Amino acid sequence: MKKFSDALLALLLIVALAYLPACNTTSGAVAVGWGAKGGAPSEAPPHPGRKHGPPAHAPAWGYRAKHQYWYYPEAFVYFDVTRNVYFYMEGPNWHMAVSLPSYYKANLGGYVVLEMDTDTPYTYFDRHKKKYPPGQWKKGKKKKGKGWH
Repeated sequence: MKKFSDALLALLLIVALAYLPACNTTSGAVAVGWGAKGGAPSEAPPHPGRKHGPPAHAPAWGYRAKHQYWYYPEAFVYFDVTRNVYFYMEGPNWHMAVSLPSYYKANLGGYVVLEMDTDTPYTYFDRHKKKYPPGQWKKGKKKKGKGWH
């Protein structure tokens, strides 16, 4: 019986030693890359030969998200109804915040409802400023903007 258990132990030791080289460690590092093994990773995944979809200048296929905004012409402020955030201009830059600075709150005036394909309504600010000049809407009065901007 002793010979059998010694033989079994020796066999298990040989099998364990045979599998030991298969245990490869990464020395605690993690590497992610594209391309050939061992080569330097590229900056982007490989580009497929044929690109699907419309050209860059054409509209995208499928559904486009629609965003609804309240535009306050008196203060040049947008309010995103879905995300509950304001877009306002401070100097030459647009800012996004969940609440307006106090000097805007007192002078908001009435608003116009705009529906747009973009999540940055100020992209069309010059167009909206011209179409909805300040002084045409009384406080609390709503007016629906026409079309998708």
